[in-house]
Amino acid sequence: MDKKTKKNKFADGSTKYALLSVLGIAGFFVIWQLLVVSGIINSKYLAAPTDIIKLFFVKIAETAPDGNTLQVNVFSSLRVSLLGLFTALILGIPLGWLMGWYRWVDRFVTPLFEIIRPIPPISWIPLTILWLGIGLKAQAFIIFFSAFIPCVINSYTGIKQTSPVLINVAKTFGATNFTIFIKVGIPSSLPITFAGIRVALGNSWSTLVAAEMLASSAGLGYMILMGRAFARPDIIVLGMLVIGVIGAIMTALLEFAEKKIVKWGGRTR
Repeated sequence: MDKKTKKNKFADGSTKYALLSVLGIAGFFVIWQLLVVSGIINSKYLAAPTDIIKLFFVKIAETAPDGNTLQVNVFSSLRVSLLGLFTALILGIPLGWLMGWYRWVDRFVTPLFEIIRPIPPISWIPLTILWLGIGLKAQAFIIFFSAFIPCVINSYTGIKQTSPVLINVAKTFGATNFTIFIKVGIPSSLPITFAGIRVALGNSWSTLVAAEMLASSAGLGYMILMGRAFARPDIIVLGMLVIGVIGAIMTALLEFAEKKIVKWGGRTR
């Protein structure tokens, strides 16, 4: 079998699975539409997909009921979410690497980390209001906490699993412990570290609604809360779907970046 035939078979397989994914999504929305149109589900409680599509275009131009257009809400949520996420990445990943590589750092940090780790991000809201007031900083802190934990855990686990063979080879060439940490430990930890980033991304985006409860005046979470206040299930569902679609796009972009950055060690899924 030549390379061209193999490539064609691979392409056919990819196309087949892509079509299955599209059919799965389409089937879900068709069933949803039929349930609402037939009256099995009351449209007062769940809007039909066709109504959501119409609302999507209307909300781009109009501000009711939350006072913002859809794009303003999207950009506001992205600002809050990415601020919290990037802060978690900058602090959490290096901390996990240091804990996994240096025993004294592990012994010093782990007891406190294990106490903080089980605390749900939402439970930090009262203290966050006392410390940071209300607004962008407070919202970003809630998202930071939800993303920080998986960043630390996965970078710690990844560097702990560095092959002893690679470490010994580096030592035979006279590499210092710090050099091995930078040139062997960190690169070998990247697949598991990226798995943690994917979890952190999902956590940060899913915590958005709770974070935007802190006196927001814009954002997808705020839009959902206003939809509830005004008994607008169509607004609620639109906000939920936009959060889901943006989350899926961000995950796809992260996976693309992972393929470009991670050159060895394989994928961890």
